[in-house]
Amino acid sequence: MIQLDLTDQGITHIHFIGIGGISMSAIAELLLNFGYTISGSDMRASKITDKLCSKGVTIHIGHSSDNIPACDLVVYTAAIKNDNPELKRARELGIPVIDRAEMLGLLMKKFSNSIAISGTHGKTTTTSMVSLILEHSGFQPTILVGGELDEIGGNIKIGESNYLVTEACEYVESFLKFFPTLGVILNIEADHLDYFRDLSHIIEAFTKFARLIPKEGHLVVFKDDPNIRSLLSDFDCNVITCGIKEEGDYTARNIGYNHLGFPFFDVYFHNKPLGHFQLNVPGYHNICNALAAIAATHTLGASIEKIQERLSLFRGTHRRFDILGVVGERTIVDDYAHHPTEIQATLQAAANYPHNKIWCVFQSHTYTRTKSLLKDFAVSFTGADKVIVADIYAAREKDTGEIHAQDLVKSIGEHHHDVSYIGGFSDIVDYLSLHTHPGDLILTMGAGDIYKVGEMLLDAMTLKTG
Repeated sequence: MIQLDLTDQGITHIHFIGIGGISMSAIAELLLNFGYTISGSDMRASKITDKLCSKGVTIHIGHSSDNIPACDLVVYTAAIKNDNPELKRARELGIPVIDRAEMLGLLMKKFSNSIAISGTHGKTTTTSMVSLILEHSGFQPTILVGGELDEIGGNIKIGESNYLVTEACEYVESFLKFFPTLGVILNIEADHLDYFRDLSHIIEAFTKFARLIPKEGHLVVFKDDPNIRSLLSDFDCNVITCGIKEEGDYTARNIGYNHLGFPFFDVYFHNKPLGHFQLNVPGYHNICNALAAIAATHTLGASIEKIQERLSLFRGTHRRFDILGVVGERTIVDDYAHHPTEIQATLQAAANYPHNKIWCVFQSHTYTRTKSLLKDFAVSFTGADKVIVADIYAAREKDTGEIHAQDLVKSIGEHHHDVSYIGGFSDIVDYLSLHTHPGDLILTMGAGDIYKVGEMLLDAMTLKTG
């Protein structure tokens, strides 16, 4: 078992501001397992905070200066601002404070093999694939996933080896505080423009991330992405390419789909057949994710047989084409897609799934993303037969009045014949109950709480049909 030792710095009690976040909670649980006393706060209770409480973590709901205990270190998320009462109080008391990424970086330094999965899209799925393949292959990794993964009972599993697998998020360049020995870059696109100036700023950040990998380390990149291709000569570590349209060290060929839209394909390594793969999750984008996972785990020494076996069983993480249920012969699916490229990929996956009509219920995530990517959102929904747009999910932002969901509806309407605005969840459920038909596929989509619509609809239609 890896031991994280901060005791030489007098640190035994660590407090987390925003402990209910998917990454923060995983780090907190890992440190708890290492023997540290953990406390934390969050704005609302959740299954995650309940789980931490059951393990002995002291949780405060709401942020208050009174929540700061006599601790030795405070960790905060990127969403926490300088005027947060707990952060201010910790600084007043002279308690050391670091952000989530710095804490994760400290953890990574304790593992001789740290695998960090980055990219604008696909991080959670690819991290899950890599983690489960390594576990199935006997590597016994410690796993930190940015989503709920049934196979590990949540978002973390503590291993017994020197292998750590984690996501590497580019937001506020947090991944530049990491220490990967093997990195993956899946794709690079414009996003998080509330922080990044433009696409060139984002590319610059990913370049810096890749340069963190030591010369003897490895970087797996998806060569189909033009922004990645432009960087390939900039890295000193061992670069491993994979691709579908572009020939790479690992290349997927002979792609097909079964009756549920689950893809199968052959992988060639240095232009020689490596193996045939069948996935249990839908969509072309998951071929890309799987190919990167194959390249990473094969490079680490996993056998092709073990990789094939585990990928064929992988059913995805929660909120990634997550089939909530079938009621009244209508299939209700939830997906985390919140970027235009992700929306297109998810709708492409839905097109290969059995359906009559595809209904897309979309909740845009943050006002800045909606405004900055409005033209891209406008053309992203052509794969849906009918589109319903809910109110924007604010997340960390305040509504300045510059952008509204109805502006999004207007833009989508220039490219789609059937789009409407229904702000409230209850009204959306009522509308879907009345207007959908047997055989329809109803897809809730977004990074906020739009999943509740699917759950509410499932309950309402169960009562209606039952």
